[in-house]
Amino acid sequence: MNHTRNTLIASACLIIAMLALGLSLSQGLLQMKSLDRTVVVKGLSEREVPADTVIWPIAFQDASNELGDLYNSLQAKNAQVREFLLKQDIQPDEISVSPPAITDLQAQNYVSERAAFRYTASSTVTVYSTRVEVVRAAMGQAIELSREGVAVTGQNYQAQPQFLFNGLNQIKPEMIEEATRNAREVGEKFAQDSDSKLGKIRTARQGQFSINDRDSTTAHIKRVRVVSTVEYYLAD
Repeated sequence: MNHTRNTLIASACLIIAMLALGLSLSQGLLQMKSLDRTVVVKGLSEREVPADTVIWPIAFQDASNELGDLYNSLQAKNAQVREFLLKQDIQPDEISVSPPAITDLQAQNYVSERAAFRYTASSTVTVYSTRVEVVRAAMGQAIELSREGVAVTGQNYQAQPQFLFNGLNQIKPEMIEEATRNAREVGEKFAQDSDSKLGKIRTARQGQFSINDRDSTTAHIKRVRVVSTVEYYLAD
């Protein structure tokens, strides 16, 4: 009798234990299922900033039948360009002169013998400055060089001015914070529309910063952009 009784008690305990285990597993599965509910959103931060560095190459060409005369002419025109820049408040340490590139047309088999000059040369005086507005003002007066006999080359890609922005590290933390905040706002709107609550961050990826001209006519104004991708958990 006692044996049967003990057996029944043991069986009941086993059943209760199995039910408890099943309930625990069920709750665990439900928790795991809820953790699978996520939303991926993107946050944008964009700024317009002025360029803080300018590189202005002033290129011109010359020609002569005498190599010595060509060198003398190049030196004289380089001096003209330098004098013009100094008058425009460009500092001497912001000006550099590259070695001239000289071509002997008679050495070129494909050149016509009717070429007016045997030697042609190109020279470049470069301004490198962080005083962008001063240089831009000087660019507006560059027509004076043509009046003085220096034919500045403006169509060559290598002679185009470059405007740079080197202050990214100063604005990067604020832009990352703004992009993350915008991503959370988008996530909260999604959660609200789906009758859920936005939970903790599951993963976050910061995109690459891009720096581009605002448009083709205002290269001295830069558009800085970054997109952050954030995945949030959703809860009921």
